[in-house]
Amino acid sequence: MAMRATVSRFPADDKTLEASGLPWGVTVTPFAPADERGDTPLYGSGGHLLPRCENCWGYLSALCEIERWGWTCALCGSFIGLDSATLDRYTQPQECPELSSSFIDLELPAEGSGDGEMQTRPVYVAAVDLSSSEEFLELVKSALLAALEALVPGSLFGLVTFSHKIGLYDVQGPIAVVKNIFIPPDLEDRLPVDLEDVMPLLSFLAPVETCKDRIAAALETLKPTTSWERTTAAGQGHNDGVLLGGRGFGVAMTALIDYLSSEYGSTFALARVFAFMSGPPDYGSGQLDTRRYGEQYASKREDADLALLSEQTPFYKDLAAVAVQAGVCVDIFAITDEYTDLASLKYLSIESGGSLFLYSNMDDSTLPQDMYRMLSRPYAFGCILRLRTSSDFKLGYSYGHFFPDPQYENVQHIIYCDSFATYAYDFEFANSNGFFRYTEPPVLQLAFQYSIVVPQEDTDTSESNSARSSKFCVKRRLRIRTLQYSSASNMNELYDSVDPEATLSILVHKVILASLKEGVREGRLLLHDWLVILTAQYNDAHGLVQSGAVNETSRVDVAFSQCPQLQSMPRLIFALLRNPLLRLHEEGIHPDFRIYLQCLFSALEPISLQLAIYPLLASYSTPDNLAYPRHSLSRAALLTSGSPIFLLDAFTNLIVYYSPSADLSLPFPPPHDCLLRTTINKLKQERCITPKLTFIRGAEDDASVFERYLIEEQNVDGFSSLMGFDSFLEEISQGVVEFLK
Repeated sequence: MAMRATVSRFPADDKTLEASGLPWGVTVTPFAPADERGDTPLYGSGGHLLPRCENCWGYLSALCEIERWGWTCALCGSFIGLDSATLDRYTQPQECPELSSSFIDLELPAEGSGDGEMQTRPVYVAAVDLSSSEEFLELVKSALLAALEALVPGSLFGLVTFSHKIGLYDVQGPIAVVKNIFIPPDLEDRLPVDLEDVMPLLSFLAPVETCKDRIAAALETLKPTTSWERTTAAGQGHNDGVLLGGRGFGVAMTALIDYLSSEYGSTFALARVFAFMSGPPDYGSGQLDTRRYGEQYASKREDADLALLSEQTPFYKDLAAVAVQAGVCVDIFAITDEYTDLASLKYLSIESGGSLFLYSNMDDSTLPQDMYRMLSRPYAFGCILRLRTSSDFKLGYSYGHFFPDPQYENVQHIIYCDSFATYAYDFEFANSNGFFRYTEPPVLQLAFQYSIVVPQEDTDTSESNSARSSKFCVKRRLRIRTLQYSSASNMNELYDSVDPEATLSILVHKVILASLKEGVREGRLLLHDWLVILTAQYNDAHGLVQSGAVNETSRVDVAFSQCPQLQSMPRLIFALLRNPLLRLHEEGIHPDFRIYLQCLFSALEPISLQLAIYPLLASYSTPDNLAYPRHSLSRAALLTSGSPIFLLDAFTNLIVYYSPSADLSLPFPPPHDCLLRTTINKLKQERCITPKLTFIRGAEDDASVFERYLIEEQNVDGFSSLMGFDSFLEEISQGVVEFLK
């Protein structure tokens, strides 16, 4: 449970916060196995016995003052009495984690009954688009074979296909059986027949440990539907040579979620659906009109970036709500370079607890590795997240892939959460007084209630190993972390306590929200103006350039030379403005790629997000010797370093670049047992997605894929409108002068 505040010393009051120009908030990664310092929680049981404040409902923690008969809440200051049973427990404090640690993880009793945990089995369903190509299906087959290797014994797996028909596979017999349900071309609602009537769900869901080979054999039978087949089945002709319809994704997902819902709470506690798409839904209910991508917005005086970021139908958002009620989490894998309208489709994934993936190039896709990685890491589900503050300040805006509780304020529900999923919160003062000098210091308490599926402990030795390994149960747990902060006594202390990575994370959430509401241009303007204001406030606070006493010859410190914690901010903001997330439509940014980045960036932990925005460039004198750990992203840095080998880490891409002047005796590519390779392997293992690894010999290979990351020069990518970093700093300096006049 990592928590990173934008400032480790909080602003003393609202006036100080406004004068600083800094965002005030925190990022949280609730299911991370350790905190931001690497410390793990203290585990225990009896989470339902943990005392709670009767005023703010906060939990007792090691930060609370405990007296003979009661305790004082660290959040609101209320005194709460302790009952006799709790007093008896607290006579043995070593048995009570909450008394010795402010970071605890306690088991909760099973819900709904007192006779043990809920029995369950992990359920996974692959939904494969047959309105596709042979290349698409080969990639999907490879991904699903990798997924089968990652699934734990006892898991249930189902295979369904969709096009102008829905295909259900029964692989539990000696020969795979597929039953097809044709989708009527004029269907506007659900199928006229239930999938359960076509194939019983427990025939569809096959145990992986006994049916893996038959599932693999069934995958080999997948073939793309032909245009003739789709046209004939749908009773449609061609309109100006273009086939009408053929990908009934919306109908298939609606039927599949309804199909699975019958076993929710009995066979499974969470079912995961992997939806592989080769293009937009264009048949039956939920079909999307992709012609809007080709419309000429400039001639209509419309903002193309804003128009293409909005959903064109609430169908998939509504379907996500149905999926949540059915215990179904949907991951969407879009494997296409055509416009698919992910702005509409994304809601089915992110609001059901899943993820959105985009692979625009099948030749070098990391889909199989991503599938294996995703299914190999631990996860929680049915989560409830609540961040409480002490009484002098409160939560402002909440950011992340969750949905708010309809009844309780500041309570978020998370359907599925892995160890990387990150959320963020803004703070604001509850009153104009701020933190009094003589009041208690500010306190945060994060409570995370979640469920996990674990193998069931069985003492019955008469059963076979395979039978015992197929049994799972649901465990409910409560993880709590309570943190105490101090407030800054002056502006220098506040600036010196800045966490640049957490600050960037909050800013990214803000500009994504602004882009969705008002367009990308508004998001860019918000970010640019923020850096101008921060620089102006910093210069004013340090007496470098003061408000009202500024002119065109004033020397503005845009490098934050007196504050090391802020020195990276100009480069980070410059890089964010150059990122495809905030580049304009007319610069060739595909709207689906922008949507993918929005979904990815809004769930990354701060350290990964910074790499995705401003990559890390390191140099090596040999494959076994690190020369410099960090360079600026410029050609000048390459030339002046004198190093022959560079490693660029852009989060989704890892590039090893040998300069044209590198000695030919240096091994290329680097040997598998060298330091450089060890570093690369470690980076790949730490990622939530698989980075693409590229080796480039500068003297022989096309280096453009590497050079496009050297963003600090002018006119990168052929766009003369993109200024270099020095010009950007000059523009910020001029903005500060105008702001302070």
